[in-house]
Amino acid sequence: MQELELKYDTVNQEVLQAMSPPGRLYPAVVAFWFMGILTGLCCWAYQIMTGLGVEGVNHPIAWGTYLVNFVFFVGLAHSGTLISAILFLFRASWRTAISRSAEAMTVFAVMVAGLFPFIHLGRVWVVYWILPYPNQRNLWPDFQSPLVFDVIAISTYLLVSLLFWYTGLIPDLASVRDRSQGLRRKIYGLFSLNWTGSHREWQHHGGAILLLAALATPLVISVHSVVSWDFALSILPGWHSTIFAPYFVAGAIHSGLAMVLILLIPLRRIYTLENIITLTTLENIAKTIVLTGLIMSYSYLTEHFMSWYSGNTIERDTFYWRMVGYYKEWFWLMIFCNSIAPLFYFIKKIRTNLKTLYLVAVLVVVGMWYERYVIIITAPAHAYDPYMWRLYQGPTWVEFGILFGAFSIFFFLFFLFSKYLPVISMAELKEEIHFRETRNKRIAKPGDQDQ
Repeated sequence: MQELELKYDTVNQEVLQAMSPPGRLYPAVVAFWFMGILTGLCCWAYQIMTGLGVEGVNHPIAWGTYLVNFVFFVGLAHSGTLISAILFLFRASWRTAISRSAEAMTVFAVMVAGLFPFIHLGRVWVVYWILPYPNQRNLWPDFQSPLVFDVIAISTYLLVSLLFWYTGLIPDLASVRDRSQGLRRKIYGLFSLNWTGSHREWQHHGGAILLLAALATPLVISVHSVVSWDFALSILPGWHSTIFAPYFVAGAIHSGLAMVLILLIPLRRIYTLENIITLTTLENIAKTIVLTGLIMSYSYLTEHFMSWYSGNTIERDTFYWRMVGYYKEWFWLMIFCNSIAPLFYFIKKIRTNLKTLYLVAVLVVVGMWYERYVIIITAPAHAYDPYMWRLYQGPTWVEFGILFGAFSIFFFLFFLFSKYLPVISMAELKEEIHFRETRNKRIAKPGDQDQ
């Protein structure tokens, strides 16, 4: 396993070669994801014209896969902040090669997640009713409503993530500007904010990055904790739990790290970035997934133990029904993908083989989607009154179409980003190379330097 072997003066060439004119396959892939977006829009339009009856929800299951997708995409966004902000504050050097792509993934995932509360509303044109502003109707939103929680959390997270991502891009956009001509040079020059690379600009840039990293770090904890309160503040068995906040945060990072592997393994191969996104970096991500997988396993055990230890027969019956009832297949699939599959990363041959590394990451993402499905669907389906027990009738073809459209938006934006923006932070990479070379010189013996 080779360490990063890059020269300071060749970093720009290595990174910017990914922005060369695309081949024939790239337009076809982008066109495929664009058609997926149109498919999702058509399904949404059909739902608006027909009504929410085309969704699988019924009383008492009022929250279907749209809320599952919302929580899932918010979770995907957390790995970018973990890699970019938290690991930046801890000065983890292996994050440098993947931070830019993780930040982009955060922004795109939050944008997609923000669509699902609108889709779930049905009458999306009256969404402004939940915004807190003076109006002639004397209508003010209920700040105890989970919907208002989500609006505040997602809008805040999107703003901070976008600022953090763009601030880090500015020096690299200037590098692209200096190597471009014509209209392309003007566009990159506009977004690089006339960056010249002076000492004063670098000083302010470093302070801004540090400030935004410190601001984004508590957001990793708070945003998904707020999303978990959508469920934990209710009195439904299976939802009313104090473990939901750390449980959801760990699950968010778990799925987000797996999605980083899913995106970066093909990316490094397509754009020949093996010298930068090394196998060591991917292995470190896999080791972190092992940690989050163990946290998820502990959360599952704690949740079920407390349902038994509480002595509440209804709570106990709800968790028992998850394991052996109608949704048992999805429950055990969740357990296997989230708790057992990551343990294979303990084996060095598996976590250093790209195929098995990718396969386990896909299983984790699938398992985390079904985890949200099991949590959101089963609690209202099997609540206090047996007379009101119902089964979820979805996902319907409309829900599948909208889900495919959501993933299409995510991958469509990421493909555009990978071709028209630097996928790796050249400024941070140069800083890391300079730091390593300086450290090597310090520890070298004087006799070695003379030779």
